[in-house]
Amino acid sequence: MAFRLDPRLQQDTIELGGSEHALLLLLNDSRYPWFVLVPRQEGASEWFDLPESLQIELHRQSVQLGAAIREHFHCDKINIAALGNIVRQMHLHVVGRRVGDPAWPGPVWGHSAAVPYDPTALEELKSILRKMTELPFTLQ
Repeated sequence: MAFRLDPRLQQDTIELGGSEHALLLLLNDSRYPWFVLVPRQEGASEWFDLPESLQIELHRQSVQLGAAIREHFHCDKINIAALGNIVRQMHLHVVGRRVGDPAWPGPVWGHSAAVPYDPTALEELKSILRKMTELPFTLQ
């Protein structure tokens, strides 16, 4: 089977690039630096569905991404989570949080309607990402 991104992830995110093993997506909500890693593994819905080498690679990528988000977006806390109750395809949220953000201190999921990126803000975010040389991703 060929890898395909879940339609709900396609609808809610912007593809930024990725690596050989995972896609790097941006949740289209400008209130948070909210990224989603999707392993390129068809049929996986849980961590244990992934080969051990891919589990390790995804963990490494999420740690690097989280550290870069904290540094470059000046976040107080990084939330990393794999919920998948609605979107069954294995994916990992890496979200930068700031004290006083719209959902603070609660979870960002289901808090309120997303505020989509305008083209200028999206380009600014992409510019910041391109400066994040520690990321293991090729950016579009």
